[in-house]
Formats: sequence, structure tokens, C-alpha cells
Amino acid sequence: MTQFKVAMVDYDYASLDALRDEVVKLGGEFAHHRCKDVDEAIRRFGDADGWIVQYLNPIGEKVFSSCKRLKVVGRTGIGYDVIDVPAATRHNVVVCNVPSYCEDEVSDHAMALLLSCVRRTVRYTNSVKGGAWDWKVGAPIPRLRGMTLGLMGFGKIPRALAPKAGAFGLNVIACDPYLKPEAARKEGVEPVTFDALLARSDFISIHCPLNHETRGLFGKEAFGKMKKTAILLNTARGGVVDAAALADALRSGAIGGAGLDVMPQEPPAVDDALLKCDNLVITPHVGWYSEGSIVNLQANIARYVAEVCVGKKPGAVVNPEVLEKVKLS
Repeated sequence: MTQFKVAMVDYDYASLDALRDEVVKLGGEFAHHRCKDVDEAIRRFGDADGWIVQYLNPIGEKVFSSCKRLKVVGRTGIGYDVIDVPAATRHNVVVCNVPSYCEDEVSDHAMALLLSCVRRTVRYTNSVKGGAWDWKVGAPIPRLRGMTLGLMGFGKIPRALAPKAGAFGLNVIACDPYLKPEAARKEGVEPVTFDALLARSDFISIHCPLNHETRGLFGKEAFGKMKKTAILLNTARGGVVDAAALADALRSGAIGGAGLDVMPQEPPAVDDALLKCDNLVITPHVGWYSEGSIVNLQANIARYVAEVCVGKKPGAVVNPEVLEKVKLS
């Protein structure tokens, strides 16, 4: 007889084997369904001890009030903005994420977007496929070496990106209000203010979480302070950028271009103004992905959730103040 039940309440993975294996290993039952909304998840899995969520939201007061046995909610990712953490904390529900699993993948993807934007690879590809063979369709292309990459945030992913950018001859600066200047300098990165980041960067790569401080941080005012040739890169959270303001900036020439892996609404509407911008390179929130990262992600979050279910402290927790109340060993 199983000790507990963990449910994967929404997902788009082809296989859930790594998740199931970790839950079963600790004596639990693993259930799953692609629930279309929170109400369906509550109906199907209201008896579960743990939930694992990928995209479904909001995981908030309604869930915690309805699911009386729920001890823990895990998010398959670094970000956890789909979960109302204060509500979870009020109900003594532990929230887990996976803070470390795809630093190389996302930093590689940010660099790939930067290079695609600078070297105009998409424009050239479309031109050649259309029957042309003309190097001038992508002009002008600047020399990369000696230009400046600005990092908004300096956590694990931008710390992985910095040396990769350095290998291409880029100077790297970073803005992070929680960053100790000596920590940045130790890694060869110059700490700067937000205004300095906007003014000095040829490329700005966003790597900060989405919260009340960062939502819409890159909007009309910020674009007005950037170089007209600057390129904005976002592999973090779509809501950090005001999408309408970015579309206006790209169309008007206020900035030079953008490379996005995330959008405020995913997938974006087919008539989204950004998708009509020729100076945009966009990918479908794939920066985190490699076959290896999926296995690491699934195994880690399933293990953390199962650990809480059997009374152990999880390997990663977003609201540690709950641990004392639920008395995990």
C-alpha cells in the first residue's frame, strides 16, 4: 500500500518516466493528467498529497482551500510565478522549484539569439530560400568584438553566459540590485546601475525573475534610454518586457532588434504586433531544453515533492518558513 499520492496536473512531456521513478522509489503513487484548468485539477487530484505543475495557473487560494491533503506543490522549472507563494505559505503548503538544471542550455540559447540577431541568419536564410544570393540584404552588420553585453540579473544563468560572451570578445556588464559588486568583479564582470546598463549596452540579456519589481521593467521609458542600435534578448520571463512597447520600439527604430524565447502570453496571438517585426528573432520558450535537462528537471522536482510527502526537507524550497511549521526532518 502506497504512503502518499503525487499528481502531475498538467504537462506536455512525451515521457513521465523520470517523475514516476522518483515518486515510486520513496513509496508513493504517481498519477497524471493533462488538466485543462485548475477546476479540473481539483476534481481529479483533490486527494493528492503533492502536486507537480508545469504551466497550469493560478495555483492559489482556491487550490489550497479545496485540497485539504495537499502538503507540497512543485513547479517543473526555475520560475514559480504560476504559484501564489503567499497563499501556499498561509496554508502551510511547501513550494518547490528546480533552481539548477539548465544553466548551460539557457545561456547557450541567449548567445544563439544574440548571434542570430547580429549576423542576420534568419534574414539571410529566408532570402536564400526565396531565390536570392545577396550578402547585402543583411547589411549593416557590426563587428562583434569590443561590443558590450549587459546582463539584467546575475544569477546562475548569466554567470554561465558571461564567459561565453567573453570568448567572442564582448565586454560584459551587469545590473542586479542584490549583487555584491565584488562578486561580479571576481568573475570579470563590471557591476552597473540600471540606467548605465541601458545607456552602455549594445546587447541586453534579461535574466531576472518576474515579480512586482520587474514586471514591465523593459518598456517605453527603458527603450528610450537604450542605444538605437541595441538588441534586447529575453530568455527569462515574458512579463519583464512590455510587449506592445517593444513592438513600437522595433517598428520605430528606437532600438535595433530583439531576440525572444519568452512572451507575456504563450503562445502569442497570431496577430501579435511583435510577430510582424522584421527585426525580431523568436523561439517558442525552448531555451531550457535538451534531452539531458528534461531528465534532470523531472527527476529533481519529483524527488523534492516526494521528500516532503514522507516528512523530509526537500532539496529545494521556495518558502522555507513553512518547514518549521510542518516539522520536516
